Amino acid sequence: MVKAESGEFAPVGKAAPAFSLLNQDGAKVSLKDFKGENIVVLYFYPKAMTPGCTVQACGIRDSKKRFAAADTVVFGVSPDEGKALGKFREKEKLNFELLSDFEHKVTEAYGAWGLKKNYGKEYMGVIRSTFIIGKDGKIKHVMPKVNTKTHHDDVLTWIKENLE
Repeated sequence: MVKAESGEFAPVGKAAPAFSLLNQDGAKVSLKDFKGENIVVLYFYPKAMTPGCTVQACGIRDSKKRFAAADTVVFGVSPDEGKALGKFREKEKLNFELLSDFEHKVTEAYGAWGLKKNYGKEYMGVIRSTFIIGKDGKIKHVMPKVNTKTHHDDVLTWIKENLE
């Protein structure tokens, strides 16, 4: 099991925690809808329209065809409300869904909510991390530390080397 700073991430090899969250348009998205159909990349990020999160999202946007060729759907999850996600998606012309986990229950279930330290302050928040879920609904890989600039390539490389 991979260690998060203040806990443990959901374990590789086990069923991914189920979820139903609202996307940027208020439509419900459930993990179960993709079982047997697609590889799912679930990435957790702290806040829409911030510099690192924008770089990360735009890398995924620009790699849409490569993800589709790998039979993979990507979802960004943050504690932002739907309205903020809609603005983020529109402003950056994002071509994948953003999911609102305002109460951070799904983020907690995956172990991506924990103690953070920034400029000498400690607080609870989203631990930027990524989960690759196989078509069988099991977690295949956890990326506990994410480079926002290379995230899309890092994820695609792992999928290509391990799931295709």
